Amino acid sequence: MANILITNDDGIHSDGLLALYESLEPVGKVTVIAPDRPRSASGHAITLHKPLRADKVPLAGGAYGYSSNGTPADCVCLGALKIVEGPVDLVVAGINRGPNLGFDLTYSGTVSAAMEAAVMGISSFAISITTHEAEFGFGVAGAFARHVADILLARKLPSGMFLNVNLPDAPSEQITGVEITRQGVRHYDGRVETRSDPMGRTYYWLGGDLPVDVLEEGTDVKAIADNKISITPIDLDLTATAMIESLREWSVTQFPLGPAR
Repeated sequence: MANILITNDDGIHSDGLLALYESLEPVGKVTVIAPDRPRSASGHAITLHKPLRADKVPLAGGAYGYSSNGTPADCVCLGALKIVEGPVDLVVAGINRGPNLGFDLTYSGTVSAAMEAAVMGISSFAISITTHEAEFGFGVAGAFARHVADILLARKLPSGMFLNVNLPDAPSEQITGVEITRQGVRHYDGRVETRSDPMGRTYYWLGGDLPVDVLEEGTDVKAIADNKISITPIDLDLTATAMIESLREWSVTQFPLGPAR
């Protein structure tokens, strides 16, 4: 039976995490380890300077999982290296509330959990619904997570790669298809608000307006705008290979080396 590790960045008691567990339980032995509180936008942070804990806690429906004070990436490390008995065959992160599209990937704790699994050589994917309200629930997302899990357990991803999956918040009859996409452009016009606490001391609240998407064909943001499910293969190699020759032409390498300056 396959060993499946699931986590998220919405926290151990997230309804999306429970829906993911229930969807994948027929596929293999599922171990849940997730942050003890929401860790959205935590990125690929790992904990180096304080103890990590993983406490067994009950989940709805009689299941149990492990609640950790660590980040989503920490949870993957703890699960794969200490908690799961035997090798982990698949890591799934989600079901996340809110989109992970375009440049969101650099912030997302959920995506970073799948990324950490890829670093460890474990097949993985992140799955999100592109709303924070989940008006239609997690039924379609859970079923699609099982569909992808079945495929990845049968066909291992190439080394250093994982999948980022996003679903529109819609019933299945309104979803217009499934598209293999590339990462699109989504950015936020960030702002920092200046506020005062009851003691009159200044503090700052980091926020942002609604995202601005470039709706280019073939991208994840365009697929979601068209009410499609988006599947984007992500490579850990971030090298901008198209820029290598240009940098050489800029004479960046022509630096006078010699005696210590």
